[in-house]
Amino acid sequence: MHHSQTHLRTRPIGAGNLRAFEAVARHLNFRAASEELALTQSAVSRQIQSLEEDVGAALFLRHTRAVELTSAGALLLGSVARALPPIDGAVRQIRQSAGRKSVSITTFASFASMWLIPRMEVFQRDNPEIDIRIDASDVALDMDVADVDLAIRYGPASAMPPQAVRLFGEQLAPVINPRLLRNGLAIKKPQDLAEFTLIEAGDAHRTHLEWLTWRRWFDEQHLNKLSPKRWLHFNYAYQMVQAALAGQGVVLARLPLVSEAIAHGDLVEVLPHTRMDSPMAYWLICGPRSASRPEVQAFCAWMVELAALTQKTNAQRSA
Repeated sequence: MHHSQTHLRTRPIGAGNLRAFEAVARHLNFRAASEELALTQSAVSRQIQSLEEDVGAALFLRHTRAVELTSAGALLLGSVARALPPIDGAVRQIRQSAGRKSVSITTFASFASMWLIPRMEVFQRDNPEIDIRIDASDVALDMDVADVDLAIRYGPASAMPPQAVRLFGEQLAPVINPRLLRNGLAIKKPQDLAEFTLIEAGDAHRTHLEWLTWRRWFDEQHLNKLSPKRWLHFNYAYQMVQAALAGQGVVLARLPLVSEAIAHGDLVEVLPHTRMDSPMAYWLICGPRSASRPEVQAFCAWMVELAALTQKTNAQRSA
């Protein structure tokens, strides 16, 4: 018996039970872990018991209505939580290379919803064999370790890595739903904006996006004392544009992101001579493990082509 216990404590543990352990430790709940893993609670419980026998120590304190990690469990979780994500990433890459071609893109939500997604139909039509996965998040992923092929970033050149490809810059301009310009209302000079609701990001004055604010535009137009009819604040650029599309006010829009809406007549640019340059630009970054794949190269070429068209359209509109 003593020999059997020693053998159990020194041989490497089986990896199959670590997934159940990580899920229970993350949820601190057997039921939630079993639902995530698509297993019964008893099956998850057996996996944890087997792992505890392999480790030689209790990993959880089981209370009537709760589960608590022991010190041994906390120690093991630290290693397991670091080990599983890269394993999962490697498996996804293997499955990806063995199966259909696909391209994964990470970008921020406003760019995805306002510029990328409306144009995706063309790429999908011309490349039906390539699957696309878009991860819209305001959290910038580390391209050296993230399970994505491409990143579309927004920022100044100084904040971008050397391999970043500049897609286009931007200008800011007041835009409005043309319905609001009926019934005698008009915007022929900047002072006319005092008769309208102005739409703005709620946290722009507290972040690095301060130059996207109406206050900055007022300063450019020497209108320090202008006071609008009311203010309407949102968290994201796409929400601000949605409000303008709904006729709720005038938004100081990033022109590349509303070029389609302007082209379709859903929004109109007022006071085009008051466009304000932004120090920001939109950048395409390819992950180090993805640059050689033909499907990724095809998507990059398509992005660069469309970006050039966006830049040309905005330049023509300002001429």
